[in-house]
Amino acid sequence: MKVLCFGSLNIDYVYAVPHFVRRGETLSADTLQTFTGGKGLNQSIALARAGAEVWHAGAVGTDGAFLVEALNDARVQTESIETLPDVRTGHAVIQKSADGDNCILLYGGANHAVTPEQIDRTLGHFSAGDLLLAQNEISALPHLLRSAKARGLRVALNPSPMDESLPPLLALADILLLNEVEASQLLRCAPDSDPEQLLTQLRERYPDAVIVLTLGAAGALCADGGAVIRQAAIPVHAVDTTAAGDTFTGFFLAGLLEGQNTAQAMRFAAAAAAITVTAHGAAPSIPTRKKVLSSGAFCDILAE
Repeated sequence: MKVLCFGSLNIDYVYAVPHFVRRGETLSADTLQTFTGGKGLNQSIALARAGAEVWHAGAVGTDGAFLVEALNDARVQTESIETLPDVRTGHAVIQKSADGDNCILLYGGANHAVTPEQIDRTLGHFSAGDLLLAQNEISALPHLLRSAKARGLRVALNPSPMDESLPPLLALADILLLNEVEASQLLRCAPDSDPEQLLTQLRERYPDAVIVLTLGAAGALCADGGAVIRQAAIPVHAVDTTAAGDTFTGFFLAGLLEGQNTAQAMRFAAAAAAITVTAHGAAPSIPTRKKVLSSGAFCDILAE
């Protein structure tokens, strides 16, 4: 089975700050670092480092060649990435606070220049039974999801960032992966709503999908058919949470693809995410499969 991640490629500008900038405030950053990023790129690298065979599709400007090189270095196939001469690569301005949390401002750039024609060319290399992973950081997303379903691909969707265009598309997902903030926005619930209740409402709305609800330091929940799997977060000292969700997504899907059951895939993903938050950067912090399997957080799965 092939895995196609059709998603964003960003240059991440990470500013270390004592706290997030408040309205009307001017704040000096302690440091500035530049990393590869974008939810699509991060999730492709996570899939590949978890052991999956991955193709990435998307678009960059001429300033984004190093992003393609990073994917190649992770053994992701990049033939379906187009370089656009007249558009800048997408980028993110990331504030990283002293306690390891982050907030992110996105500029779409070339990610918003993806066309239905590029999507059709790319999907022509995939067939029924293959898996598409998508997010909400590229243009023409409705065409991508509907065309993939029409071709018989399974669709995994990370609806981030959440906006009003997404709810009609979520029914196309076979696997839906979102965090509690996105779930609250989708369901129009209070931000502090009980996660179990959020999951119940998501199951009622999308009964045919496997639903993964990530909860940060509180772990994750998964509804798979009639079962609910609860996965605790693995306690670590977090220094940068930027790619934790993307790592969880990639390792969870890779676990399912290699035959792990849902509970095993959840633990695989939690162990990988725990390692990710102990290092700086987005893609550079994503661990290898070998590192996750040898970690104390996950080694017991080898005996199952």
